[in-house]
Amino acid sequence: MNTEAMAQGYLEDAAYSLREAGEALAEERYHRAVRRAQESVELSLKAALRLLGVEYPREHDVSDVLSEVARYRDLPEWFRSELNAINMISKELAETRGPAFYGDERAFIPPRQLYAREDAEKAVDGAKRVYELCDKLFKWWRGEAVE
Repeated sequence: MNTEAMAQGYLEDAAYSLREAGEALAEERYHRAVRRAQESVELSLKAALRLLGVEYPREHDVSDVLSEVARYRDLPEWFRSELNAINMISKELAETRGPAFYGDERAFIPPRQLYAREDAEKAVDGAKRVYELCDKLFKWWRGEAVE
């Protein structure tokens, strides 16, 4: 399997996690929507880095690596102009990763009680934005028409 195939697999998994996030939101399982949204963002960004042939750290937030790569790689302006938003979305969701899954273990608050509809909607919207940008980057990479 080559690097591009690995990257494509990550992007497909990101799409699947995004669908699961939407389903969790619809079922009012807001903590699960937040968690799946975070996973979608993480996989989307790792797919983009893998596509570019960049080895990334084994961390949940790799947005700083992507920003660094953008300094020396020829990436389209429409992608570069979104890097600050991508970074913010990734960092915010990476912070929620543990609590969305385990809750606040010190205060004995289960994850379901930590997140409201607004939290889940924001997470899913952010994940969708990141996924769509990374999907568009794949199309650009392949020389396909992008809008």
